[in-house]
Amino acid sequence: MERVLVWVHGGAWRERHAGEGSAAVMAAHGLDVVTVTHRLSGEATWPAQLDDVRAAARKAQADHPGVPLLAAGRSSGAHLALHLGLRGIDAPGDVAAVIACSPPLDPMAADWPEARVPGNPWARLLGHVPAAGDDATADVTPANHVGSGLPVLLLHGADDTVVPPTQALDLANALLASGHPVTTYLMPGGHDLDLTRDDVRQVIASFLAG
Repeated sequence: MERVLVWVHGGAWRERHAGEGSAAVMAAHGLDVVTVTHRLSGEATWPAQLDDVRAAARKAQADHPGVPLLAAGRSSGAHLALHLGLRGIDAPGDVAAVIACSPPLDPMAADWPEARVPGNPWARLLGHVPAAGDDATADVTPANHVGSGLPVLLLHGADDTVVPPTQALDLANALLASGHPVTTYLMPGGHDLDLTRDDVRQVIASFLAG
């Protein structure tokens, strides 16, 4: 069965990190991969990035009518892929599944105080430091958009010093509590996961076959 995967690049929402290698790994699973980009945080603040990814996914959908569309990304791209999947391109349910690698997810997490330091990537994305009770901070947090039943694969390095692995574990709990099928794979390694590893390939293949 033909499936299209929208791949969103990483780069802390402020840079465009090349994703050809990761996209190639996904293509090796038989997916038709479309790489997409978005305005950077120095160009526009949230939710412009989601608007851009949605527009790119809408075009990919139009170019492949009737074909299931998946979303995936690494780091900040994984954050955007999760928003795309959980909230939908036009409505929840129009994305088939999400694969998120090392995703930053909750700037208010108690174990991640660095996310609330002025000038950090979250602050540049929002245009201000994340804060409790702030509408934009709530909106940018994927856990606040669960409930569609979207299947999700979360991949995270146990030794990640850029994004705490608890980010993925906490989202997994929120997804499970809301009825989402979730696969979480916490593995040895840091932020830049090696998606070509045999174990990672097997986890991705098993998720896609589900």
